[in-house]
Amino acid sequence: MSGKIRCSHILVKNKATAEEILAKLKNGEDFAKLAGEYSIDGSRRRGGDLGEFQRGVMVREFEDAAFSLQKGEISGIVKTQFGYHIIKRLE
Repeated sequence: MSGKIRCSHILVKNKATAEEILAKLKNGEDFAKLAGEYSIDGSRRRGGDLGEFQRGVMVREFEDAAFSLQKGEISGIVKTQFGYHIIKRLE
């Protein structure tokens, strides 16, 4: 895949919290609302929106997961050096 994609994410420090959030998402809770409540990085103020990015910008585990998603799809839990992410592809 080439070009840019746009994603949101929720970043938390532990897997248990990530699993709790994933369960809420599967029950239909709003991704942006949960990002605002739980995420530990600055994107929380934008509902987790990271904007557009291309390969080579994010850490590899995050990128591999993000670029494998279809529009509107939400990932499982993705572990990186920063913590545990749940990613939603927007674009």
